[in-house]
Amino acid sequence: MLTPSLRQLQLAALGIVVLTVAIRLPSFFHPQPIDDEGPYSVVANEIVDGGRPYVDATDRKPPLLFWTYAAVFEVAGKYNWKALHVVALVWTLGTMAGLYVISRRLFDRDTGLITALLYSVFQPWATYKNLAFNGELLMNLPVVWAWALGLRRSRSRVRPELLAAGALLCAGFLLKQPAAIAAVPLGIYLLLPSYRKSRGLTRTVSIAHAAMLTVGFFATLGLATIILQEQGILREAFYWTLVNPSTTHVFWKHGILLTLAFIGACLPLLIGAAIACRDRNGVWAGKSAERTALLGLVAASAVGAAAGGRFYPHYYIQLIPPLALLAAPHYARLWSGRTQSRHWLLRPVVTYAWLGLTVVAFSVSHWLVLALKREPSETGRYLSEHSTPEDRIFVWGQVPNIYLEAKRRPACRYILIFPLTGYVFGGPIPGVDTRKWTVPGAWTTLEQDFSRHPPAYIVDLRFDPKNAPYPVQDFPILARLLAERYHPVTRTSEGVIYRIR
Repeated sequence: MLTPSLRQLQLAALGIVVLTVAIRLPSFFHPQPIDDEGPYSVVANEIVDGGRPYVDATDRKPPLLFWTYAAVFEVAGKYNWKALHVVALVWTLGTMAGLYVISRRLFDRDTGLITALLYSVFQPWATYKNLAFNGELLMNLPVVWAWALGLRRSRSRVRPELLAAGALLCAGFLLKQPAAIAAVPLGIYLLLPSYRKSRGLTRTVSIAHAAMLTVGFFATLGLATIILQEQGILREAFYWTLVNPSTTHVFWKHGILLTLAFIGACLPLLIGAAIACRDRNGVWAGKSAERTALLGLVAASAVGAAAGGRFYPHYYIQLIPPLALLAAPHYARLWSGRTQSRHWLLRPVVTYAWLGLTVVAFSVSHWLVLALKREPSETGRYLSEHSTPEDRIFVWGQVPNIYLEAKRRPACRYILIFPLTGYVFGGPIPGVDTRKWTVPGAWTTLEQDFSRHPPAYIVDLRFDPKNAPYPVQDFPILARLLAERYHPVTRTSEGVIYRIR
């Protein structure tokens, strides 16, 4: 028979799960991909149809992300957005479970539940784009569970679970590049004198533990390398994952504004983490190594969020797990009455209301914006109605969703035009001709792809040279192709559609 305390724990856990479902509910009713789900789905659909990432459809993400999407569509069917968003919910709950395990082992069950609650509330912070099954959401799951294994309380000299932790960190990297940075503070944690002292270990054993973590990481990376080599895409995967995403411009102003927005939206997390920074002999007494490691993870996650220089809102999602882990112990003590806050802002009633209003504000924002994005584009509808399933199309613009709305395969691997134009993600750069950053050989590759499967339709989303950057006239190969072999058939609100003669 369940004890009252265990029954209360189960009810609280169920309540957090229900809240998480409610928070992500707008995505379940949205009949379109959300933000980054667009290009990822185009690549994944090519894999389902027998193609390969990078050579049949290109994006600048590691291969495991595309394989994960392809697995979802292989099981649930292509263009099944509800299934994709259900998987995103399960993925989120899995990450919350990992956070619960970490906090329960370090403190108690109540703290574990509060950590999971904080992640549920603040992960989709502010914008609907954070409901997407994006790279940061994907990488958080293996990273959190790797840390759950690494922080496990054990005095054993042999810790085989660290091999699994290293493998999970590598899996995170193969989902989104910044996850590799999360391995650094965990490796340092295993070498800290306070880690050795708390577990009664020698320096040699501590080094062996760090070595096991490293072996797990690179063994998994080696396995992935073999798989990519077998598929004949190792070179392309290396280029698009590590070389091409290098920073060409840092959007400092945008970064400052987004960081201030993140601080305002997630202030309870930051307050709790700030208290943990000053707490040495309180709730973190006897856990200085773990506290230092989590503070290091916050710093590493901040570096990961800023590394691209673009400061998109979803980049900040990787900061939520360490901030929740640091903040939860103090909220657990405040809400249980074990400690009293001098500041009215942290009184239980105020913090309850604050979190409740945060959930409502985020949810209203998500519902309102997604309601405006339910209908497919006019261009997508036209192509779906006037082309056959065997037809290939090419979209001149940064709108890969048109391939999905039309349910047609791309004629060229460049489902986004940045390799052909040098377009810089993050926004326009006044006075800079980005064509100097065009991928070498990209236009030759485009001609080769077109010769293998000529596009039945070409969509020009940059038809207005006065207002849209990268007009076709500035790119002779495409301009000549349109003039010689295509004719315009209609003009939609998004652009001009050409059909092959």
